[in-house]
Amino acid sequence: MKTGTRKRDIPKKQKVKGSISRYLTFVKPYKWIIVFTILIGVLKFGIPLLTPLIMAYVIDDLILAEGISNAEKTNTLLWLLGGAIVVFLIIRPPVEYYRQYFAQWTGSKVLYDIRDQLFAHIQKLSLRFYSNRKAGEVISRVINDVEQTKNFVITGLMNVWLDLVTIIIVIIIMLTMNGWLTLVAISLFPLYGISIKYFYSRLRHLTKVRSQALADVQGHLHERVQGMNVIRSFGLEDYEQGQFNRRNSNFLDKAIDHSKWNAKTFAVVNTITDIAPLIVILAAGYLVINGGLQVGEMVAFIAYIERLYGPLRRLVNSSTTITQSIASMDRVFEFVDEKYDIKDKKDAEILHRTDGKIQFDHVTFAYEEGGEEVLKDINLQVKMGETIALVGMSGGGKSTLVSLLPRFYDVSSGSIKLDGTDIRDYTIHSLRDKIGIVLQDNILFSDSVKLNILMGNPDAGDEEVIAAAKAANAHEFIMNLPQGYDTPVGERGVKLSGGQKQRVAIARVFLKDPPMLIFDEATSALDLESEHLIQEAMGLLSKDRTTFIVAHRLSTITHADRIVVIENGKVSESGSHVELMNAHGAYHKLYNVQHT
Repeated sequence: MKTGTRKRDIPKKQKVKGSISRYLTFVKPYKWIIVFTILIGVLKFGIPLLTPLIMAYVIDDLILAEGISNAEKTNTLLWLLGGAIVVFLIIRPPVEYYRQYFAQWTGSKVLYDIRDQLFAHIQKLSLRFYSNRKAGEVISRVINDVEQTKNFVITGLMNVWLDLVTIIIVIIIMLTMNGWLTLVAISLFPLYGISIKYFYSRLRHLTKVRSQALADVQGHLHERVQGMNVIRSFGLEDYEQGQFNRRNSNFLDKAIDHSKWNAKTFAVVNTITDIAPLIVILAAGYLVINGGLQVGEMVAFIAYIERLYGPLRRLVNSSTTITQSIASMDRVFEFVDEKYDIKDKKDAEILHRTDGKIQFDHVTFAYEEGGEEVLKDINLQVKMGETIALVGMSGGGKSTLVSLLPRFYDVSSGSIKLDGTDIRDYTIHSLRDKIGIVLQDNILFSDSVKLNILMGNPDAGDEEVIAAAKAANAHEFIMNLPQGYDTPVGERGVKLSGGQKQRVAIARVFLKDPPMLIFDEATSALDLESEHLIQEAMGLLSKDRTTFIVAHRLSTITHADRIVVIENGKVSESGSHVELMNAHGAYHKLYNVQHT
C-alpha cells in the first residue's frame, strides 16, 4: 500500500464555518480505503446476524420438529454448527483484523496530514501572534484537538455507516419473519431522533469549553515547567500551586458540566433501549400464545432486538463522539484561520545575492495597529560591509529596529530597502537566508551540539561543522564534553553555560555564512573570559559583512564603523566612537556613566 503523503494546503477562510467540509479535504485522498473498510465491515457485522436464524432453525425445525429421528436431528445439528464454526473461526477473524487495521491506518494518516500542515502554518505565523499566545495552548490545538478529530474518521465515516447498514439488514430480516412485530420493534426510533436533536447542540458547546479549559491548564503548565528555576529561587511553590489549582479547578468544573450533560443523554437513551425489548417480548409472547408465531421465531426475534438496538445505542454513543470531534475541529480551524501578518507578495522575487547596502527610509513602527509608536521616522543608510552599533537606554527601540530587517515584523510606515529594493519585494525565506542572527538568549534545541550547529546549514559535512566551531572559539569546550559533538545539550541548552551557548549560536552563523549579521545583546551577562572569546569570534565573523550590533556595554562596540544612538524611538546621534565622545551628547553621557 502506498504510504506517501501528498501535501495539501489548508483552506483559509475568514470565519470558522463548515468545519466538516474543510476536514473532508484531508479525508478525500483516502476515500477508497474508507469505502473498502466499510464493505469488509459490513461483512464483519453481517456474519453475527446469522446466529438468531440458526437459533430459530434449531428450535423450530430440529428440536420441536416431528417425524425426524434424533440421529437425523443430531447429524443436521453437527453439520450446521460445523459450517457456522468455519465462518466464525476462519472467515471472520481476518475480516475483523483488516477492518480494524484500515480504520486505524486511515485515521492516523489523516491526523499526520493535518499536523504536517499545522506545523507549516505555525512556522508562518508572526512573532506578534506568539507574543499573545501561550506555547502550551498552541501545542494543545496541534496535539489534543487534532487527536480528538480522529474519532470523526473512524466513527463518523466508518462505524456510523456500518451500524446503519446493520440496522437496515436486521429490519429486513425481521420484516421477512413478521412485519407487524417489526413495526412494534422500531416504534421507539423517533424518540432517539428527538433525544439527539435536544442534547447534542449543547454537548458540542460544552466540549469546546472543556477543551479550552484544558488548553489553559496545558499552557500554564508549559510555562511553569520552563520557569521552574524562577519559582524555586523566589520560593513561590505554594503560590504557584494555588495558581495551578485555580486553572485545574476551572477545567474540573467544565469537565463535570460536560459529564453531567453526557450522563443525562445516556440515561435517556438507555431507558429507551431497555423499554424496547420489553414491548417486543410482550407482543411476541402474545402472538406465540395465540398461534401467530413459533417459539423459535420468537427467540430469534428477541435476539434481533439486541442486534437492532445495539447498533442504535452505538449510533447514539457515536453522536457524542462525533460531537466532541466536531468541537475539536472547530478549535483546529479557528487556529488555522489565524492570519499571517508577514507574508510574501504575489510577485515577490527570490533574493539570490546581496551587497548588504541597507536604507531605513522614514521607518515608523508600532506593535499594535493604532498603538504607541516604538520607532518614529527612522532614517539610516548603511554601506556594504559596514558595522553599525545601536546603543541607548532600554526600551528605546534598538532591538525592534533590527527585528524589522529579517521581517519578524513589518514597518507601519516607510520602508527598508536592501540594495535599493524594498525588502517586502523579496520572498521572506530568501531574505532571512541572507541574515545571520545571534541573540542574548539563543535557543538551543535538546539535540546534540552538532545538530544545533547544523541548523546554520543542514547539508554541511562534519569538517565544515568543526571549522565553524573553531572559528567561533567553541571547538575546545565541545571536545571536552562527555560525547564531544554528539553530546545532547538539554532543553534550551540547559547543560551548557551562557558563554558556551553563545559560541554554539555563533558557530551555526559561521556555518550559514550570510552576507548580513545581527548581534542583539550577544555578550550581555557573560563573564569576562566568555565575553573576550565571543568578541573575538564576532570580530572574525563580521569581517566584510554588513553588521548590526545592539549593545548596552559600550566598551564592546567602540570599534564599530558607526554608532547610532536611539532614544525614545528616534535617532538622536550618529558617528564613530571618537566623534560622539567629542560631541559631548547622549553617547558621551552613557559612556561616562559606565566608566566611572
